[in-house]
Amino acid sequence: MAAYIHWLDEYARQFFVSVHAWVLMTNHVHLLVTPNREGGVSSMMQALGRRYVRYFNREYRRTGTLWEGRFKASLVQSEVYLLVCQRYIELNPVRAGMVSDPADYVWSSYQAHALGKSINVHTPHSEYLKLGEEPKERQCSYRALFDAHVDCSLIKDIRAAVNKGMALGSARFKDEIECLHGRRVRPAAMGRPVIDVP
Repeated sequence: MAAYIHWLDEYARQFFVSVHAWVLMTNHVHLLVTPNREGGVSSMMQALGRRYVRYFNREYRRTGTLWEGRFKASLVQSEVYLLVCQRYIELNPVRAGMVSDPADYVWSSYQAHALGKSINVHTPHSEYLKLGEEPKERQCSYRALFDAHVDCSLIKDIRAAVNKGMALGSARFKDEIECLHGRRVRPAAMGRPVIDVP
């Protein structure tokens, strides 16, 4: 996992992507990132995937693919959902029963956000920085967010947005994204369209 973090840092810098949160699980990875150049996330993930698969296959004397298709992504409305998504990501090992406290899992960004550990790949998001003037104040405020688990309906919304490649945010945010990019960022209405007949 150290190799994955090292190459994540390398390719994030190369393709101008800010990495805000992550967790490396045994069978999947969650990342919360901001591209600072168009196509940055896709380029980073492609380069990282190729490099890690070569390393993993050589290390474990195997061949073939490692990932199940292309990575899944979702746009996130920062002001409302960013810290919720960070908590969702960093609580993965707790939900999986691997640890009881996210501080005990070294392969996540929790130690950077909550404990102040310096990790090269980490770029704190502006929403995290708003939690306090000083680092200790931010860390304390961030740890307090973990006193309550992420609401089940929010977990469901996050998973649905990621799995379907949709936006996570308010209706207004989704309207703005659809207008700006000319593509749908929310699920289409189910069923046949209603036709008014005079």
